[in-house]
Amino acid sequence: MRKRYHVTTFGCQMNEHDSERMKGMLETLGYDEAPARDEADLILFNTCSIRESADSKFVAHLGEAKRLKSEDPSRVVGVGGCWAQSVKDEVFARFPFVDVAFGPGQVHKLAEFLTSDAITAQGYFEFEGFPGHLPTKREREFQAWVQIQVGCNCRCSYCIVPSTRGREASRPFNELIAEVQGLVADGVREVTLLGQTVNSYGRDLRGDDGRPRSFSELLRALDALDGLDRIRYTSPHPKDLREEVAICHAELPSVCQHIHLPLQSGSSRILKAMRRTYTRERYLDRVAMIRKHVPDVALTTDVIVGFPGETEEDFEETLSLCEEVGYDAAFTFIFSPRRGTEAAEITEGLIPHPVKVERLERLVEVIQRGAHERSQRFVGRTLDVLVEGPSRNDPSRLRGRSSHNKVVNFSGLAQPGEIVPVEIVSATSQTLAGEMSLVARLAGST
Repeated sequence: MRKRYHVTTFGCQMNEHDSERMKGMLETLGYDEAPARDEADLILFNTCSIRESADSKFVAHLGEAKRLKSEDPSRVVGVGGCWAQSVKDEVFARFPFVDVAFGPGQVHKLAEFLTSDAITAQGYFEFEGFPGHLPTKREREFQAWVQIQVGCNCRCSYCIVPSTRGREASRPFNELIAEVQGLVADGVREVTLLGQTVNSYGRDLRGDDGRPRSFSELLRALDALDGLDRIRYTSPHPKDLREEVAICHAELPSVCQHIHLPLQSGSSRILKAMRRTYTRERYLDRVAMIRKHVPDVALTTDVIVGFPGETEEDFEETLSLCEEVGYDAAFTFIFSPRRGTEAAEITEGLIPHPVKVERLERLVEVIQRGAHERSQRFVGRTLDVLVEGPSRNDPSRLRGRSSHNKVVNFSGLAQPGEIVPVEIVSATSQTLAGEMSLVARLAGST
């Protein structure tokens, strides 16, 4: 019988893409995917270590793997990703039932371990840049992740990513174009470009004219490909968001009307302590520049509350900035120290947990109110929606996303992967609701 695997993924889109590559690689080795861990010969975890909650959640899941391993010692347990990289010197001592561990730059080593005669635990943690041209098993045939860079050169004082993913390196320009061309030929209509600071792409590359490549150059080259309907990307850094990128959103049909622009704090003093390399004023200048070129853009962000030293006045500056910008959505987090980071060594100005929670609640209220107000601009409009499948709350309806990255639940007849016009009839802070336009319904009936 063919062996079976089960992968559990924690964390960001980069991890989701890495898991797709793990699955593709395993299936080329003759494995099939199992629906549950207790049905798998190989149990894999692709881990995240951005926040303490991610660590705790993963360790709880690892307890089940330990039990399953004790029931069947022939089972292989593997741990990959950022958490594995961050505890590389102690992973096997703490969890002796783990057979193989590897960092995010060593995904391809999993195949080497599984095809070797090794009977002892193995760890792979060296940084090797982009981990080879691995096959992928995509969740949806019409959407694909495309990793355009690895690593990060920033030194944000709270962030563990540089130590888990290494130094920044861009993938070759022509290699990326060829990859996306292949994806389009395989039926992909939407790609999401991935990088830790995705808009810094190309600074370490040179074009035929000897000048550095740029992110906007890549966007224009991809937009020129026949059959590619949508281009998304995540996550940019405000310090690298150039006007030429905003112009791409305004001029290129395939570049989506959505920009995720991480804020982290609205206080220049806290931003400096975070080593974010921009001020409140510089951030707002970037927002104004974007909206000058793309007035209807959907802006989303990340915000951390409770960073050491954050006063009530600092937090009020964050609230006022969020109200001023009016985000379409935000990921909000309570600060948690990460091992090996500068912020983890701070002992003064620590914020009590109840205060962090209270601030988070106030922030969420401001974000939700602004997002609800922003969503109303879509009511009465017809938006092109890429159908992803049935609605999660009502299987009789369909679910998809607009160019603005808004989830749209709607009535109509369409297949996943189709782009259909939907008339928006109502909106919440999170989702839009609508009906397929009459023209689309009539076209489908003929």
